[in-house]
Amino acid sequence: MPVRVLVALGSNLGDRVARVREAIHALEPLATGSIEASSIYRTEPQAMAKDAEAFANAAVRFDTNLAASDLLAAMQDIEVAMGRPRDHGANVSRTIDLDLITYGDCRIDEPGLQVPHPRAHERTFVLMPLLEIDPEATLGPGTVRECLAALTRASGAGE
Repeated sequence: MPVRVLVALGSNLGDRVARVREAIHALEPLATGSIEASSIYRTEPQAMAKDAEAFANAAVRFDTNLAASDLLAAMQDIEVAMGRPRDHGANVSRTIDLDLITYGDCRIDEPGLQVPHPRAHERTFVLMPLLEIDPEATLGPGTVRECLAALTRASGAGE
Protein backbone atom coordinates (compact mmCIF):
# COMPACT_ATOMS: atom_id res chain seq x y z
CA MET A 1 0.00 0.00 0.00
CA PRO A 2 1.48 3.39 -0.97
CA VAL A 3 2.71 5.79 1.70
CA ARG A 4 2.48 9.57 1.32
CA VAL A 5 5.82 11.35 1.74
CA LEU A 6 7.09 14.90 1.88
CA VAL A 7 10.54 15.76 0.54
CA ALA A 8 12.34 19.11 0.80
CA LEU A 9 14.72 20.16 -1.96
CA GLY A 10 17.43 22.81 -2.05
CA SER A 11 20.33 23.97 -4.21
CA ASN A 12 22.75 26.87 -4.01
CA LEU A 13 25.26 26.04 -6.74
CA GLY A 14 24.98 26.69 -10.45
CA ASP A 15 21.53 27.15 -11.96
CA ARG A 16 19.72 26.51 -8.68
CA VAL A 17 16.17 26.64 -10.04
CA ALA A 18 17.04 24.26 -12.89
CA ARG A 19 18.67 21.86 -10.43
CA VAL A 20 15.59 21.82 -8.19
CA ARG A 21 13.37 21.16 -11.23
CA GLU A 22 15.75 18.40 -12.37
CA ALA A 23 15.60 16.78 -8.94
CA ILE A 24 11.79 16.89 -8.90
CA HIS A 25 11.81 15.15 -12.28
CA ALA A 26 14.32 12.58 -10.95
CA LEU A 27 11.96 11.76 -8.05
CA GLU A 28 9.11 10.82 -10.43
CA PRO A 29 10.13 7.14 -10.82
CA LEU A 30 9.96 6.76 -7.03
CA ALA A 31 6.32 7.86 -6.95
CA THR A 32 3.16 5.89 -7.54
CA GLY A 33 1.26 8.52 -9.46
CA SER A 34 2.01 12.19 -9.81
CA ILE A 35 4.18 14.47 -7.71
CA GLU A 36 2.74 17.67 -6.26
CA ALA A 37 5.41 20.36 -6.11
CA SER A 38 5.47 23.72 -4.36
CA SER A 39 6.69 26.89 -5.92
CA ILE A 40 10.44 27.43 -5.86
CA TYR A 41 11.54 29.89 -3.17
CA ARG A 42 14.72 31.94 -3.00
CA THR A 43 16.15 31.82 0.51
CA GLU A 44 19.28 33.11 2.18
CA PRO A 45 21.76 30.51 3.46
CA GLN A 46 21.69 29.81 7.18
CA ALA A 47 24.68 28.79 9.33
CA MET A 48 26.98 28.74 6.30
CA ALA A 49 30.08 30.59 5.08
CA LYS A 50 29.54 34.31 4.46
CA ASP A 51 30.16 33.91 0.73
CA ALA A 52 27.57 31.12 0.27
CA GLU A 53 25.06 31.81 -2.50
CA ALA A 54 21.31 32.01 -1.94
CA PHE A 55 19.28 28.82 -2.20
CA ALA A 56 16.43 27.71 -4.37
CA ASN A 57 14.12 25.64 -2.14
CA ALA A 58 10.96 23.66 -2.82
CA ALA A 59 8.99 20.74 -1.42
CA VAL A 60 7.14 17.86 -3.02
CA ARG A 61 4.44 15.46 -1.92
CA PHE A 62 3.90 12.06 -3.46
CA ASP A 63 2.93 8.48 -2.71
CA THR A 64 5.50 5.69 -2.90
CA ASN A 65 5.66 1.94 -2.51
CA LEU A 66 9.27 2.09 -1.34
CA ALA A 67 10.25 1.41 2.26
CA ALA A 68 11.60 4.50 4.01
CA SER A 69 15.21 3.26 3.92
CA ASP A 70 14.94 2.38 0.22
CA LEU A 71 13.43 5.78 -0.56
CA LEU A 72 16.25 7.53 1.31
CA ALA A 73 18.85 5.46 -0.58
CA ALA A 74 17.21 6.35 -3.91
CA MET A 75 17.18 10.04 -2.95
CA GLN A 76 20.87 9.87 -2.06
CA ASP A 77 21.56 8.25 -5.44
CA ILE A 78 19.82 11.21 -7.12
CA GLU A 79 22.00 13.62 -5.12
CA VAL A 80 25.16 11.81 -6.23
CA ALA A 81 24.00 11.67 -9.87
CA MET A 82 23.48 15.45 -9.68
CA GLY A 83 27.02 16.07 -8.43
CA ARG A 84 26.74 16.01 -4.66
CA PRO A 85 29.40 13.87 -3.00
CA ARG A 86 28.12 11.09 -0.72
CA ASP A 87 30.45 12.25 2.03
CA HIS A 88 29.63 15.93 2.31
CA GLY A 89 30.06 18.19 5.24
CA ALA A 90 27.28 19.88 7.15
CA ASN A 91 26.25 23.41 6.15
CA VAL A 92 28.22 23.45 2.90
CA SER A 93 27.11 24.65 -0.51
CA ARG A 94 25.49 21.92 -2.56
CA THR A 95 24.30 21.15 -6.06
CA ILE A 96 21.21 19.51 -4.59
CA ASP A 97 19.92 18.50 -1.19
CA LEU A 98 16.98 16.12 -0.79
CA ASP A 99 15.58 15.62 2.71
CA LEU A 100 12.88 13.11 3.61
CA ILE A 101 10.63 15.17 5.86
CA THR A 102 7.75 12.75 6.51
CA TYR A 103 6.98 9.15 5.63
CA GLY A 104 3.26 8.71 6.20
CA ASP A 105 2.53 8.94 9.90
CA CYS A 106 5.62 6.91 10.77
CA ARG A 107 8.13 7.94 13.38
CA ILE A 108 11.52 6.48 12.52
CA ASP A 109 14.68 6.90 14.56
CA GLU A 110 17.46 4.83 13.04
CA PRO A 111 21.09 5.67 12.30
CA GLY A 112 20.99 7.88 9.20
CA LEU A 113 17.18 8.08 9.05
CA GLN A 114 14.97 10.16 11.30
CA VAL A 115 11.36 10.86 10.33
CA PRO A 116 9.80 13.33 10.74
CA HIS A 117 12.98 15.19 9.88
CA PRO A 118 14.33 16.33 13.28
CA ARG A 119 14.99 19.97 12.27
CA ALA A 120 12.30 20.63 9.65
CA HIS A 121 10.13 22.48 12.18
CA GLU A 122 13.02 24.95 12.80
CA ARG A 123 13.62 25.85 9.15
CA THR A 124 11.54 28.48 7.43
CA PHE A 125 13.07 27.43 4.09
CA VAL A 126 11.46 23.99 4.58
CA LEU A 127 8.20 25.17 6.14
CA MET A 128 7.25 27.79 3.53
CA PRO A 129 7.18 25.34 0.59
CA LEU A 130 5.48 22.71 2.77
CA LEU A 131 2.82 25.23 3.79
CA GLU A 132 1.90 25.56 0.13
CA ILE A 133 1.38 21.83 -0.51
CA ASP A 134 0.47 20.31 2.89
CA PRO A 135 -0.12 22.83 5.71
CA GLU A 136 -1.62 20.22 8.03
CA ALA A 137 1.21 17.70 7.74
CA THR A 138 2.48 16.77 11.18
CA LEU A 139 6.11 17.37 12.01
CA GLY A 140 7.62 16.82 15.48
CA PRO A 141 5.98 19.56 17.57
CA GLY A 142 2.90 20.22 15.42
CA THR A 143 1.59 20.84 11.94
CA VAL A 144 3.52 22.72 9.28
CA ARG A 145 1.18 25.69 9.80
CA GLU A 146 1.70 25.66 13.60
CA CYS A 147 5.48 25.29 13.32
CA LEU A 148 5.75 28.20 10.90
CA ALA A 149 3.55 30.38 13.14
CA ALA A 150 5.77 29.52 16.13
CA LEU A 151 8.93 30.43 14.19
CA THR A 152 7.36 33.69 13.05
CA ARG A 153 6.43 34.56 16.64
CA ALA A 154 9.88 33.62 17.92
CA SER A 155 11.61 35.78 15.32
CA GLY A 156 9.37 38.75 16.10
CA ALA A 157 8.23 38.97 12.48
CA GLY A 158 5.06 40.90 11.96
CA GLU A 159 5.53 43.07 15.06
